[in-house]
Order: sequence, then structure tokens, then C-alpha cells
Amino acid sequence: MTRGRISLGDWGIAIGVAATLVVAGLSRDLPATALDPLGYALLAGGGLALAARRWAPVVVLAVTGLCALGYQVIGFDVPVVAYLFAVYASVRAGHRLVTVVGSVVMLAALPLAILAAPHGWQLGEAFTQSRNVLEIAWLIAAGAAGEALRQAERRADEAERTREETARRRADEERLHIARELHDSLTHQISVIKVQAEVAVHLARKRGEQVPESLLAIRDAGREAARELRATLEALRDDDKHPPHGLADVPNLVQRARTTGLDATLTIEGHRDDLPAAVERTAYRIVQESLTNISRHAVAATASVRIDYRPDALVIQVDDDGKATTDTAPVPGVGLLGMRERVTALGGHLRAAPRGEGGFTVQAELPVART
Repeated sequence: MTRGRISLGDWGIAIGVAATLVVAGLSRDLPATALDPLGYALLAGGGLALAARRWAPVVVLAVTGLCALGYQVIGFDVPVVAYLFAVYASVRAGHRLVTVVGSVVMLAALPLAILAAPHGWQLGEAFTQSRNVLEIAWLIAAGAAGEALRQAERRADEAERTREETARRRADEERLHIARELHDSLTHQISVIKVQAEVAVHLARKRGEQVPESLLAIRDAGREAARELRATLEALRDDDKHPPHGLADVPNLVQRARTTGLDATLTIEGHRDDLPAAVERTAYRIVQESLTNISRHAVAATASVRIDYRPDALVIQVDDDGKATTDTAPVPGVGLLGMRERVTALGGHLRAAPRGEGGFTVQAELPVART
């Protein structure tokens, strides 16, 4: 049962029940007494309390029960309609035990309240009158209706959750199937091309021969294809058994970059809170791709990675001191396009451009609140 803000429909039902109870109280044939205003207030209050039945069903159950006992004591022999609504709401919210205990107390207290009324009822008449204002069959029907709807909502939630889990499982299976197919069909062939090209280049240099540009291009293309394939397979295999990389893995990237001879540093600012998995995964890919591009293309000696945790965003900036200048426009390669697509999908902004003092900068701002 949905809880939260009181809707117009809730107020409509509460006002309707309150009006019905007040009209039933006005139709009594007994003479007016000094306590009549209190009786009407209890009738109206019990009905209006139903407006909060979704937000606090147990409290509403108690309030409507006390109001019903109160106006019975004053002499308003009006059926306890509001209490039946409260029983339905409480059972629907899952408070079955509390509702049963409260209803047993209500059934026991009603005859006593009627005995205390100014009607002068005898004990037998009080029990008869209590059955008139609250039939056990009404109670059972109200509770059964609440339980039936609760079970229906639970089954609907389970069915929705099952559909989502099935769809997610099928997507995972298809992703892993694609990864296996790519691995089986491409990895071997690309490895052969790369190894053969590496061997040919090595032998040519060993013999002191000039290495053809076409052979160097084949070697570099093989390296690039192997790197891209590894990255693709790694992304496809991100699942529960192979969890995706996140910000905790960024220091490993920086350390790996240092092994290539690049003087890479990592700076972290701000306090790290729990971030959405998509933001962490995108941040990792941005740092990974940026450091790879620096190692392969920038001819840089140093690189700096800065991660800034802000209240509403995560900012990643990777700078290098390579050969890029403001006069040279960056070539939008596959890696840069992939970074831009990832950042845009999260509603963020990416800036990749040469720096004024030389070198290249990649800065990504990933919103956290909107993700």
C-alpha cells in the first residue's frame, strides 16, 4: 500500500464518510443534550482521520476506534463506519495482528460504551445494540477486502520484479554470448596478425634493413585492435561475477601508466560519498582512455589525474604536457567519441582540447543528483 502525501482522493473519501456519520447523527430521534456538539465532533473527527489512512494506518485505526467509542458513550448509536474503513486500510498495509487485536478490543468495549450511554440500556440490549453498530461480518468483510488487495499488490510487485530480473538475466546472457563470440572469432586472428608483424619488424631491424611503413602500420593497427578488443570484452563482461571497474581502481590505472615511463600523478579532492555505479564506471573509463591516449599519442613526459568530489557532481580532469597546441585541433577518434557518449548519456559535459600552456586536457563533469 502506497504511503506518503495525502491525496485529494483520500480527502474526498474522508470528507464523504465524515458527512455520512454526521448526517446519521442528526437523524437521531433523541432530544438534544449539552454533549451533542462533542458527539458531532467525534463523528466528524473519526471520518476525517481516514485521510491519513495510507500514511499512518495503525494510528488511524486507533483514532477511529476511540471516536466510535466516544460518540457511543454520548448516546449517538451510529454504525462505526469509519472504523471499518480503518480496518481495511490497516490490513491492506500489512498490520494484520494489530488490526485483529484492536478489533477484539473494540468488540469487547462497544457494549460497555453503550451501557454508559444515557439511553438506559440493559446488558442484553447493550450487546444487541453493539451488534447493530458493528457486525462481526462487517469486520471480517473489511479485513478480507484489505488482505485480498494486499495480496494482489504483492503478486503484482513480484511479477514486475520477476519480469525485470528475467530481462536483466537475458541481457546478461546475451552480453556474455557476444563476448564469447568476439573472443573466439577475433582474438586469435588479431593476435596472429600482431605477433607476425612484431616478428617481422624485429627481424628487419636485426638485419639492419629499413622497416617498411606499411609493416609498421600493420603492427600498430594490430596493437590498437588488440587493445580495443580487450576493452570491449572487459565492458561486455561487467556483471555480478565480473564487477565493473570504478573509482577505487583509478590508482591502479595511474600506477600502470607509470610503468610505461610516464610521470603520472593522482590528486583526489573532496569527500567521497556513495556514487551511482554508472558514474563510477564512466569516471574509470574516462581516466583509462585518457591515460592510454597520452601514452600512445601525446609524446608526454608527465600527466596528472584529478578527481574532485563535489556535492552535486563528480569532476574528472586529466592533463598532460605533450605535443598538442592550441593551433592543432584534436582528432575525434573512437576513444574520444566513446568518452563523450558516456558523459552525455549521464547528462554531463566533456571538454577535450589542447591547453594554452601546451599539452592536452580532458575534463568531464558528471552530475550526481540527476543520475
